[in-house]
Amino acid sequence: MEENTKIREELLQAVNGLSDEQVNAHPEDGRWSIIQVLEHLFLMERAVTKGIADTLASDESNRVDDKPIQYTLNRDVKVDAPPFVIPSEKFQTLAEVKAKLASSRKALEKVLFQVKENDLEEKSFPHPLFKDLSLKQWIPFVGLHEKRHLLQIEELKAKLKKLSQ
Repeated sequence: MEENTKIREELLQAVNGLSDEQVNAHPEDGRWSIIQVLEHLFLMERAVTKGIADTLASDESNRVDDKPIQYTLNRDVKVDAPPFVIPSEKFQTLAEVKAKLASSRKALEKVLFQVKENDLEEKSFPHPLFKDLSLKQWIPFVGLHEKRHLLQIEELKAKLKKLSQ
């Protein structure tokens, strides 16, 4: 979780100083705004937390081999988000979405605080791209996923800057 914390700090730093209008703007047709990217990250972390909690609560074990989750950072490979992590179109303030992100992180940390190390390796649940992913790998995946979208936010900020010139 230490690496996830660093990435979250970078993510929040990247949006500091942006106005609510800027984070809700769509510099490119058909692409998410910065606020939608942030909401997507909240929805994803919440879904992962629920998946981990539900898997831990079950009696089933399903040990799986490690997957190449570092490929999450490859932005050349486009992945359609599952419906349950697609952000809304509504105007949201940066403060609202930062609070959502804080709550999803707190929930994830609470679930992980109670986990047995062995369960992280012995239990898994499906990922849309990597198929069954161990709970142990789901934890760094959250950070890698945020890092992927941090790159997207930087691209969106650059496009916003061009549009304002």
